[in-house]
Amino acid sequence: MRLVHDPGGGGNDSREGEASGESDYNGPIRTLATNVETADSFGTRLRGLMFRSEVPADYALVFPFDGTKRRGIHTLFVRVPIDVIWVDDGTVTRVETLAPWRSVATATADTIVELAAGGAAGVNAGDTVRIDA
Repeated sequence: MRLVHDPGGGGNDSREGEASGESDYNGPIRTLATNVETADSFGTRLRGLMFRSEVPADYALVFPFDGTKRRGIHTLFVRVPIDVIWVDDGTVTRVETLAPWRSVATATADTIVELAAGGAAGVNAGDTVRIDA
């Protein structure tokens, strides 16, 4: 599986919480990660990326949920900074880089994706993110 980013839908939208207010990537469809795991059980969702000493650059952890609602992520016991993408029906609603051990963030989504810090560079609200088999 791979995680694919299509910026076609969001060239003018900004990352929520960013001061710049401008999209920094408006290029072609690209692969964000080639090593994609799904956190679809209680245990895998609870653990997330906690206790890992590193997150490979080509790795993504995808949290699929039943339905759309406000969903939160924390980095308690996450040792490294991570990028988080909130997705609703394939459309990115928020992108945020979270610091290790102390960050909390929420957004509306039916899917959340965690990547190594920098892995979501150029992904903006309004873009499309999908998993290809």
